[in-house]
Amino acid sequence: MLLLSAAVCCAAPVTNAISAYAALQAGAADDGITEGGSSADIPPRMLAAYKKAVQQVGKHVPGCRGMRWPILAGIAKVESHHATGHTITESGDIRPKIYGVLLNGSGAGGNTTAFPDTDHGRFDGTASGERAVGPFQFLPATWTSVGEDGNGDELADPHNADDAALGAAIYLCGRGRDLTQQPQLKAAILQYNHSTAYVATVIGWIDTYTQSANDPTLNGVSGTVRTVIEAALSQRGVPYSWGGGTAKGPSYGICCSPSGKSGVSIKGFDCSGLTTYAFARAGIRLPRTADAQAGTGQRIPARLGTGALKPGDLVFYASAPGRDSTIYHVGLYLGHGQMINAARPGTVVRVDSVEAMSGYAGGARLL
Repeated sequence: MLLLSAAVCCAAPVTNAISAYAALQAGAADDGITEGGSSADIPPRMLAAYKKAVQQVGKHVPGCRGMRWPILAGIAKVESHHATGHTITESGDIRPKIYGVLLNGSGAGGNTTAFPDTDHGRFDGTASGERAVGPFQFLPATWTSVGEDGNGDELADPHNADDAALGAAIYLCGRGRDLTQQPQLKAAILQYNHSTAYVATVIGWIDTYTQSANDPTLNGVSGTVRTVIEAALSQRGVPYSWGGGTAKGPSYGICCSPSGKSGVSIKGFDCSGLTTYAFARAGIRLPRTADAQAGTGQRIPARLGTGALKPGDLVFYASAPGRDSTIYHVGLYLGHGQMINAARPGTVVRVDSVEAMSGYAGGARLL
């Protein structure tokens, strides 16, 4: 149960930690990670490859359960940003090919372990050592054990979107995991990259893409309300940062939350930073903290229940409901019992149930 002081999440986000290995491949520790994301940020040909792999993996790992395209998308988002910036042909070939740095133990970018060559440059283009390849960044030795033909050309190429996605699905499935079980999903991702920070980052993206796959309908929502909601939705996947977020967008936060979490090194949003940004897109200026935002617009009493909320309303939570001075959190109501939420350190902006936070304290209608 989250019980914090007034305006806790709203002075300011969760470590934007990316694993050393992912950083090594990308060449920049937070490339693509501090950006919002939905299925709209995935090139259509890559999304098609993820979905095709889900259909095919059962032939190779019959005992696998729960493989979904958001799982593959979560991995590929961190590993290559879905091959963004590269050309993806109709058959799935990615050009130019995606190569990680040479893993020769030089120390550059955290590269401290040398990996001897295993493929004579067949997949990674060099016989001087190993480097990760393709949109899922396989080491050649790993690819040799899991690579399969996903596009029907009788080749298993880690630089092909269909083949690479199928290989990743096979690898994550192991000998027959049930990926609907969170411990087994975490074990699969940990096998992919032995870093708890990496696991947390990937699961954050899986959650984001899962929400995207079940996108809330905005039918009947128009005008200023739609502008505000779409602005908030566009930031899904951005890290929570204590004190982060302005009317202009994500920003570095401050130190420290009541639980000791700092937002100084994290570019993102806290709860009221997100609502401040969303309403600013419609030309509406809000106070910066959740408790102050409760004093704007038409107050919707908690006694009326969440059924009284309409899309675009602010949703408040208090440590002592009935006393607005104890409001610690604000979300943006989306409709159908859902809100757009920057919940707490360690999470990203996402769609949540209005029941996700404790101490419902009513809402405010500005639109």
